[in-house]
Amino acid sequence: MVVKLQRPILVGGLGLSFSLWILQSWHHSIVQLSEFGLLSALAVGGGLWLFQQNRPKGSLEKLDGMPVDRATVESAIAKAEIVINQIAQEAENHIALEALQEKVAQLVLELDRQEIKLAVTGGKSVGKSTLIRVLESSWQQEIQQKVNFCETAPLFREVGERSHTVALAEVNQADFVLFLTNGDLTDSEFQVLQQLKAANQPTILVFNKQDQYLADERANVLLSLKQRMQNNVVATAVSPVPIKVRKHEADGSVQEWMEQPAPDIQQLTQQLSEVLLQQGQQLVWATTFRKAMLLKAEAKNLLNGTRRDRVTPVIEQYQWIAAAAAFANPVPALDVLATAAINAQMVMDLGNIYQQKFSLEQAQTVAGTMGSLMLKLGLVELSTKAVSTVLKSNAVTFVAGGVVQGVSAAYLTRVAGLSLVEYFEQQEIAIDSGSNLNLDKLRQTLHKVFQQNQQIAFLQGFVKQSVKRLLPETQQVELVGAEKAVG
Repeated sequence: MVVKLQRPILVGGLGLSFSLWILQSWHHSIVQLSEFGLLSALAVGGGLWLFQQNRPKGSLEKLDGMPVDRATVESAIAKAEIVINQIAQEAENHIALEALQEKVAQLVLELDRQEIKLAVTGGKSVGKSTLIRVLESSWQQEIQQKVNFCETAPLFREVGERSHTVALAEVNQADFVLFLTNGDLTDSEFQVLQQLKAANQPTILVFNKQDQYLADERANVLLSLKQRMQNNVVATAVSPVPIKVRKHEADGSVQEWMEQPAPDIQQLTQQLSEVLLQQGQQLVWATTFRKAMLLKAEAKNLLNGTRRDRVTPVIEQYQWIAAAAAFANPVPALDVLATAAINAQMVMDLGNIYQQKFSLEQAQTVAGTMGSLMLKLGLVELSTKAVSTVLKSNAVTFVAGGVVQGVSAAYLTRVAGLSLVEYFEQQEIAIDSGSNLNLDKLRQTLHKVFQQNQQIAFLQGFVKQSVKRLLPETQQVELVGAEKAVG
């Protein structure tokens, strides 16, 4: 185990810890040190939260409320490029770097794209192919805007088939979506439509095959759809049911034949024409914006993965330093002091990896805040109890008691480091200071990380590894023997 003697906080904290022990003056220190425990951190989920900030209200008239001006899109592309450039600096030979850089270049070209990508999606046998043929043969010729139609794979197929996932991926690449249904919405259809809304994906819900319903039934279905989708619904009959035509001749004879009515899509084509004429460019920018946000998230995940490889040995080093300090020091209050110093130094080292710089004072403040939260949440007591259970420490003497303290210190230092890493991973790239903490989210994350590391299998392995580091082999044998005698 190599101790970083060049670290001022670490050395000072450990030195003061043992000096106070020797002078037997720890009684006064214990009150002050309750605020300087172990470090944890804040982590927030993420995923599609950026898309939630400007969610459409469900009607075409609300499209102008989306973040679709060119400057906003260019800013989003620039932010994605910042993350990718950071990958280039920290992992020069990353296997995905070239592909990410190509995607950025493609997004820049997308800003001036003139062709509209229109996806037609829905379940099986709802009329997707027929609608595209009708639109291409009639409506496409009437408008000036060039439209590229895409029929997605069917949604809602049997479990195990990939068509649903493929369809959603295709929809995400489109500027506009026509979602076809043959009746009132199922729960699955409604959930997909809500996902599209959350992703700011402009959509028209098309009630197709309306001619197959009686007039009253048709009106009820259409009303239900409009209530659930806030009126962003049109009814069509892309391929109407053939009707029987009867003609009475002058000689009294009757001729009958089946006649195919013309497709009923006037309301749909009218709305589409208006949207493309008024907001065609905004649709392209909105799609580019979504792609830029997804690219940024992809790049950030890769960057965080690269950094995780670097922080893992750092956390492990500090957890064993904390273990050694607590094991060698029989006074619990002084263990807290030593651990606080260790965690403050860990804050600085992890912050450096994540490009979030802390001064010595800020690092101490963060470490103290994390320690205070751990005490208030009862994590210190819970961890000691869990470690004691695994060790069966009631069967051994002072040495075993030191082991309990050492293992607990290592365990809590590990939880602190992992929590801080999760917090940093949710921050924007190159923040100057990470000293401002959201205590509510920090508390939630600390509890979450603690729970994730409470599995008995992990604890057993961690305790075993810790004992090997803290005790000579002869004492390990004695400890195990004592545990078996009690068991």
